Amino acid sequence: MSLTNQQSRYLRGLTHHLKPVVMVADKGLSENVMTEIETALDHHELVKIKLRGDRDARLAWTNEIVRRCGAEKIHSIGQVACFFRRNQKKPVIELPGVSARN
Repeated sequence: MSLTNQQSRYLRGLTHHLKPVVMVADKGLSENVMTEIETALDHHELVKIKLRGDRDARLAWTNEIVRRCGAEKIHSIGQVACFFRRNQKKPVIELPGVSARN
């Protein structure tokens, strides 16, 4: 699902209140960390993740999360990145411009 600019802005606004639910640190994206990210995306749809590493590592981790989880990066600032993935069975967030049937 590709988000429109309006939907991305809306989600970016929702991320301000969120606290990081997962932290990626020295060991990187281990299977346990990926499982936690998958679980958080399934449950919340919109998650904030703390990425504790240098700039190159954070970029690599962000790209890997997008690729492996099928999530969309909403934005990243410093060591924090926010991701969105629609839960097809039980949508949690109502996006602007999307009818309730989608």
